[in-house]
Amino acid sequence: MRRILIVGNSGGGKSTLARRLGEKLAVPVVHLDVLFWKPGWVEAEEDAFRAVIRKALEAPAWVCDGNFAGSLDIRLPRADTVIWIRQPRLLCLARAIWRVATYRGRRIRPDMAAGCDEKFDPAFYRYIWDYDAKTAPRLEVALAQYAGHARLVHLRSDREIAAFLAAV
Repeated sequence: MRRILIVGNSGGGKSTLARRLGEKLAVPVVHLDVLFWKPGWVEAEEDAFRAVIRKALEAPAWVCDGNFAGSLDIRLPRADTVIWIRQPRLLCLARAIWRVATYRGRRIRPDMAAGCDEKFDPAFYRYIWDYDAKTAPRLEVALAQYAGHARLVHLRSDREIAAFLAAV
């Protein structure tokens, strides 16, 4: 387990697990939100984003967290382990709203790009709510297409995440 990709719904714990795994394994952590977002929530240009992902994942070992379906064709073939966090959507939604209350106007999350202050975002909350119906099926297809070689780990609760981390 040297090249770990963590995917799952927003608010599920991807970034927290990535940080903890990175510390435990002493490998770099690549937060895709940091690479994608520019100050003021401006999206990176697709070709530039894909190039920076390729560069970041050239290392022999890493933990990478984030969804960004348009780059799964780059990330999945490089991963030896894929961790899919599948927390309940109400929990994910509650955590996303909690992040706004916790970070807005105070400080930037360590897994977020500078200049991207937390904000109340109904479209983002809709994405979280619809994740299982819209995003998860596309991820299943990408896993089958690009990650047949990788170990796939499903984690469905904070308790399972903690147990996985303890076993590493």
